[in-house]
Order: sequence, then structure tokens, then C-alpha cells
Amino acid sequence: MSAELAVVYAALILEDDNIEITADKLQTLVSAAGVEVEPIWFSLYAKALAGQDLKSLLMNVGAPGAAPAGGAAAAGGAAAGGDAPAEEEKAEEKEESDDDMGFGLFD
Repeated sequence: MSAELAVVYAALILEDDNIEITADKLQTLVSAAGVEVEPIWFSLYAKALAGQDLKSLLMNVGAPGAAPAGGAAAAGGAAAGGDAPAEEEKAEEKEESDDDMGFGLFD
């Protein structure tokens, strides 16, 4: 088992028992499991997880969130009356015009 995975499992155990995640508690659990981990990992994970609700993070892993910037911009343009399909057609025409110029794949 990797060192990082052992620390993550320890953090999940603490969260499941509603115990505050601290570097000392992480180290105690990992040591009890017999996994050797560099001490820096405990403090890094404790600081990263401070104030986080791991249960909600785990439950919302596959939940739909904010759309990516490109998708939001395209949707916003279409909603605002933009002509997104026409732009796509122009891009396709441009790609097709390369073949007309003799730059085909098998020429």
C-alpha cells in the first residue's frame, strides 16, 4: 500500500467516526496499520482537509456541477441569439476546402 493511500484511508476513518482530522491522529492510525509514511504527509493532509466536509465531497463526486468554460460560453452565445451552428458549418467548410486544394490524406 502506498504511503499516500494509507493517509487517505486514515482520514476517511477519522471522518467516518466524526473525529477531527489532525496530523497526530493520522499518524496514529497509519502506524497502527504498520505502514511507513514520511511525517510530512500527515501535516500536508491535515492542513488540506481542515474545514472540509469529506462526506459531502464523496457523495457529490459524480454530481453535475458547473459547466466547463467552453460549454458555458457556447450555451450563453446560443441563448443570447448567437449563431453557433453557422460558425460550426463555416469550420466544417474550411476543413473541406483543404481537400479541394489537393492536400488529401492519400495524395
